[in-house]
Amino acid sequence: MSWTRALPAALAVCVLLLTGSVGCDSGGHTDQQGRQESRGSRPSPGSQGAGESTAPVGKVLEDTDEDGRHYRQVDGARAPEVGIEVQPDTDGSWDVRLTLRHFRLSPPGTPARAVAGRGFARLFVDHAPVADLRTPAHRIPAGYLPHGTHHVTARLYADDGTGWAVDGKPVERTADITASGQGAPAPGGPAS
Repeated sequence: MSWTRALPAALAVCVLLLTGSVGCDSGGHTDQQGRQESRGSRPSPGSQGAGESTAPVGKVLEDTDEDGRHYRQVDGARAPEVGIEVQPDTDGSWDVRLTLRHFRLSPPGTPARAVAGRGFARLFVDHAPVADLRTPAHRIPAGYLPHGTHHVTARLYADDGTGWAVDGKPVERTADITASGQGAPAPGGPAS
């Protein structure tokens, strides 16, 4: 066989290999963004894989929180939700537990960009920030809260620092607790 006949044959094989591999069914399906997924490895709602969308998420509002961070407006249908429960512990500390819906807490070191349904929760006591949470549990140490009623708030933020909002209001939940012992002055509040 001469090289003039071998070249077209080699090209035909290459074309078949390329188009054949693209057209093969791997037993998966295509998600809403057109990405191929295999059976048994479907991501959970709000999760992103290596092909994360870089499309803008929500609309950044002019309104800001106490620290000057802008809110990011999202549709209420699948908007993130947070619940908070605060229980006293026998050692005088307070156990905080968050319940999340349509939202996943990002691990430390996550890139600072907004991804739908992802981010962190900022914990406030009496309107003063206490901690950024990357897990749904936190402990307020014994003696931290002085005697009296306090407002413990969990507010959801995107990883770029914008606060998630629905209808112009931050996605947050507050629990009122009453500390009976003497402790340090509450952050942002006077000593009792």
